[in-house]
Amino acid sequence: MLDFASALIGGATTLLILSRRKLSVASWFYVATLVLLACDSLFSGLVANAALEAEAGRWETWDFATLLLLPGVSLFFSLSFARGNYKEFVSRWRQVLVAVFAIPLAAGLLSGGTFVSGEIRLTGTDPGTEQWFFPMTKAGWVTYLISLVSAVIVLMQLERTFWTSVGTMRWRIKFTVLGMGLLFAVRAYTASQALVLPNSVDVIGNGTFVELTGPRSGAAEINAVALLLGCLLMLRSSFRETPDMALYPSHASIHKSVTLLVSGIYLLTVGVLAKLVQRLHLGGSFPMRTFLILVGMVAATGLLLSDRVRFYARRFVSRYLQRPLYDYRTVWRRFTEGTANRLTQKELCLASVNLVADLFQALSVSIWLMDENRQNLDMAASTSLAETAAQKLRPSAEETAELVAKLQNKHDPVDVEYSSEPWAVTLRHCHPSEFAEGGGRVCVPMIASGELLGLMLIGDRVGGMLFSLQDYDLLKCIGDQVAAGLLNSQLSQKLLQAKELEAFQTMSAFFVHDLKNTASTLNLMLKNLPVHYDNPAFREDALRGIAKSGQHINNLILRLGELRHNLQIKPEPADLNDLVAKVLAAWKGSPTVRLALQLGDVPRFAFDRDQIHKVVTNLVINASEAVPPDGQIRVETARRDGWAVLTVTDNGCGMAPEFLNGALFRPFQTTKKEGFGIGMFQSKMIIEAHGGRVEVESQLKKGTTFRVLLPVNKNTK
Repeated sequence: MLDFASALIGGATTLLILSRRKLSVASWFYVATLVLLACDSLFSGLVANAALEAEAGRWETWDFATLLLLPGVSLFFSLSFARGNYKEFVSRWRQVLVAVFAIPLAAGLLSGGTFVSGEIRLTGTDPGTEQWFFPMTKAGWVTYLISLVSAVIVLMQLERTFWTSVGTMRWRIKFTVLGMGLLFAVRAYTASQALVLPNSVDVIGNGTFVELTGPRSGAAEINAVALLLGCLLMLRSSFRETPDMALYPSHASIHKSVTLLVSGIYLLTVGVLAKLVQRLHLGGSFPMRTFLILVGMVAATGLLLSDRVRFYARRFVSRYLQRPLYDYRTVWRRFTEGTANRLTQKELCLASVNLVADLFQALSVSIWLMDENRQNLDMAASTSLAETAAQKLRPSAEETAELVAKLQNKHDPVDVEYSSEPWAVTLRHCHPSEFAEGGGRVCVPMIASGELLGLMLIGDRVGGMLFSLQDYDLLKCIGDQVAAGLLNSQLSQKLLQAKELEAFQTMSAFFVHDLKNTASTLNLMLKNLPVHYDNPAFREDALRGIAKSGQHINNLILRLGELRHNLQIKPEPADLNDLVAKVLAAWKGSPTVRLALQLGDVPRFAFDRDQIHKVVTNLVINASEAVPPDGQIRVETARRDGWAVLTVTDNGCGMAPEFLNGALFRPFQTTKKEGFGIGMFQSKMIIEAHGGRVEVESQLKKGTTFRVLLPVNKNTK
């Protein structure tokens, strides 16, 4: 009854798949495979229930006829299932398809359609132990051999389809692949048993149980159980599949195949258990034992094909079981710390070759960088080559062009030791080995933003160790990291040059503008000089103007020159109140501007009198230039929490928030028509050199307050 039930379930599954799938060539072979499997189960049931030898033999022949067609049809199904490019695979496998169709048919024709010979009827003491057993002929043996080979190929093709799918596509086809995989794994097992033990009979016990081995013994029940389970899985999958499913797997060989692993475990488990039970005479129902084994194998395979289970398994192995060659966290921490503060390309390359040499135990590591014109390679750093030797080994422009063309798109390290290509010969010439057995030389292209920035060459490993796959992976990461650092260094250098050019242009514009005004004044005097030369007052005024212009130019040059030098202060104990009073006494501002001075209790402390004199003078001058003719300036000193505080307040025009926050202390930025834009920049430098700070509060049309805080009890260096 099990055979008939599985045949019925197989037919129902076929009808449901026909109603839900798009009718195409691939779909028809899918359905044909299920029909042949159902027919095989049906004929097996008819053989088992036959009352006469002739009737059983006739149904057995029909069953072998089904087996003749099943390998080719199932192989076509596996090549076309869920594949949008199945025609390419069918064309590629056409010779195999012809073989699995033709060989069994040819064997059957040569044998006259005879696949079994004679019959053996065994009868136990209990009812229901009767079975028909038919020994196979050579044609039958060939048929089972082709069935075994085709079953393995079908499993491999189904696996290729499964691994090609991703996301929802894998979710849709998973149970179909699992169901068909179960069917053909069982077919492989039963075929192998028929081939290994084709004609043996074993009577167990005192004649109460008959255990048969051969093409008819137990195989029908196993195939029936597999068909039942497979159809249930495919029924589950049919509600997930869509008519337009199409994958496009490549023709490359599978490098992550589990077909042999799963098949091997299955065959070993079932085969060993069956033989163990048989040899130890444990008794029981072999189909039932096989059914339990099949259920266990289906569950195990389902877990193996589950994305979630595979994800958790990989994470578990990565965390607790796998022991990598390198401690990558330590490696990246060392590499980051060793290269983080390297500002120039030279420093970065030198640090990198030292780190790589220590990490890989390589005695010779060199980095060659492309020059600005990208026409030659220059030695940047090396653990084995001196600069003079590197100049002699430097590749020519033609060799460099060939290297760039070859390595421009190579992101992985390449072995240059055994290649005879010209570019590899050039690299070996650039990086000569010091030892005969140095483990080979490897080149790491350093590519960033699609541009080859340079090459890292590694060789002469301690002990002549060869580079492993983990070495190559780590070298690629290091090469990418160094390339990113080189690119950042180049961009930083370009940014610095742009800023320097901007500063030079700004300073030049300011300097030229001020000189132009002075030159205009002098030109005007020279034009009037011939006319008014005899006027003593004019000559006196002209001399004063010339002297003032010369002094103005000298002051401009002096103040611009100070920006090029690092500020150096010489602090000595002094009285801030005394300094402020002297600055204000010497100040000759507008007579209408009111000046208020309030000196607080500030102790003597160490500061540079000359430099602070410049700060006080600059603040007072700025305030006087900002206030109206009847304005007011207030200067105060006080002590507050260990700070000497100098405050200069005016009720002048004030400053806009944008200028206050972004431009006040930048050089050549000013709101005054005749200002230099240098005073506040220089004052801030002086205050910070003393360990102090400056605070500013300003409102447009209301005034500004500058507050200078200098440390009283701090030793200034």
